[in-house]
Amino acid sequence: MANVEEIQCGSMLFRQEELQEMSGVNVGGSYVEVMCGCTSHRYGDAIAKLRVFPNGNLEITCECTPGCDEVLSIDKLTPAAFEKHSGRETAKKWKNNVWVINGGEKVPLSKTVLLKYYNEALKKCNRSNRSQGSKVFHRDEFVGCIECGKERRFRLRSRDECLLHHNAMADPNWKCSDFPYDKITCEAEEERGSRKVYRGCTRSPTCKGCTSCVCFGCELCRFPDCTCQMCVDFTSNVKA
Repeated sequence: MANVEEIQCGSMLFRQEELQEMSGVNVGGSYVEVMCGCTSHRYGDAIAKLRVFPNGNLEITCECTPGCDEVLSIDKLTPAAFEKHSGRETAKKWKNNVWVINGGEKVPLSKTVLLKYYNEALKKCNRSNRSQGSKVFHRDEFVGCIECGKERRFRLRSRDECLLHHNAMADPNWKCSDFPYDKITCEAEEERGSRKVYRGCTRSPTCKGCTSCVCFGCELCRFPDCTCQMCVDFTSNVKA
């Protein structure tokens, strides 16, 4: 359980009663850190430390094993990357799968105050898009299986759908069994070529790429808690 004096020092981010039941609370100069974890039915609990920043960024330092390869290869993990690293079988839902100890029980991040600034950052981005009178649109994209080479369709209509595609593209070992929408195997038929030309563009159903459906970075498809170069560059440019 957190020390009351430490919580009071972090009152700029959270109220005392919001953190006092959480385990591993540590208040830094610009962040609040708590113990977190993610459970795999095969490997058990992976333990880590989650840092919450007022700009909405979330950083995780994995402590699953002494000398963890992830800690040696990268400074911080995003919650989505930590979820995958833990071996969670039903990954890609980090808000529900990554937990903290609150009142002696494992509580999903989605049911805590720790996503407060993350959610506020998303709302500000959405309001900014609306104020500019622009509707960000992304056409359907395909990701190929490393084992069979078949391409699977990803719809990019929402931020969650964009995140699923983003994670799949970042995974060099992505395969059909990782497809987030349906349980499929490499034996499942690939979409016919005549069907794949339809990409859902609002300008033309068979559009091969136009300003309406080709995006090189926006608040819908770039993520401030992701450490990939595309997201880092976009976030840096937005702040600049």
